[in-house]
Amino acid sequence: MLNVNKENETSITRFILLGLGNNTELWPFFFLLFLVIYLVTIIGNLIIILLVANDQQLHTPMYFFLGNLSCLETFYSSTILPKMLSNLFTGDRTITVNGCLSQYYFFGCCVGIETFLLAAMSYDRYLAICRPLLYASVMNKKLCFQLIAGAWLNGLMANSIVVFLIAQFSFCGPNVIDHYFCDLSPLEKLSCSDPSLLKIIVFLLTFIFTLAPFCLTVSSYVCIISSIIRIQSTIGRQKAFSTCSSHLMVVCLFYGTIIIVYMLPDTPTLRQLNKIFSIFYTILTPLANPLIYTLRNTEIHKASRRVQTKLSRFF
Repeated sequence: MLNVNKENETSITRFILLGLGNNTELWPFFFLLFLVIYLVTIIGNLIIILLVANDQQLHTPMYFFLGNLSCLETFYSSTILPKMLSNLFTGDRTITVNGCLSQYYFFGCCVGIETFLLAAMSYDRYLAICRPLLYASVMNKKLCFQLIAGAWLNGLMANSIVVFLIAQFSFCGPNVIDHYFCDLSPLEKLSCSDPSLLKIIVFLLTFIFTLAPFCLTVSSYVCIISSIIRIQSTIGRQKAFSTCSSHLMVVCLFYGTIIIVYMLPDTPTLRQLNKIFSIFYTILTPLANPLIYTLRNTEIHKASRRVQTKLSRFF
């Protein structure tokens, strides 16, 4: 599907990613900055995955979803940052057409899966706070696995259709992408083919696979916040809000920046601003996930101390 060997139809075999700018003096700084971000993102998310997998007290729906989110964020950051770091380190900003389509495929899949995962996590918090008596019976192992399987399959399926259509395009110049990764809009602009069918398909898939989980997430938090407000005791409100505050912060960061990026007009003046906001949802969101949950979540703190205690017995 990702093979685009069509030399007879296209004169372009490589694209040039302009990245964050042409000021080469800043490249070493950007390289070190994003290298640190990448390492912290990978290590932080792997720690959460290991804690959730090895601590029996974290074997609950909430942390099952969190473990899957951390696994996704590991893949998510690895679709963009390694190539970005390579471009900054070597100065070679080219990427093959196949490589560009592959990067967009995995990036699009991760975004699609994340929207479903965030919706599943918000539904879990809705049941826990608004329907506590039904929580144990509704949010059982079967439903948890169905929600996770649905999130991964829907994300992979939806973007497979989009990339298959893009793979049929001819690219005949120019070959410059004014971004630091391969996104749908730049690829569409560089194509010589008619994008009408692609636009219709993308609109339908966005409505089904992005707008629907977004609306579910928003409606869940409207119900959650209204339920928390109705709690009379201050301690009760704080306790209820603490169970969903970390997830709410991740949701706001992810959706807030992604809406700004795709709602901003594509003009030369706003293009740099678009790149800055893109950094938030492509690079900083995977970083924020382990930071927010490890800094604010008491259960993760307790699990970490239990693991440290176990490890200390062996040394």
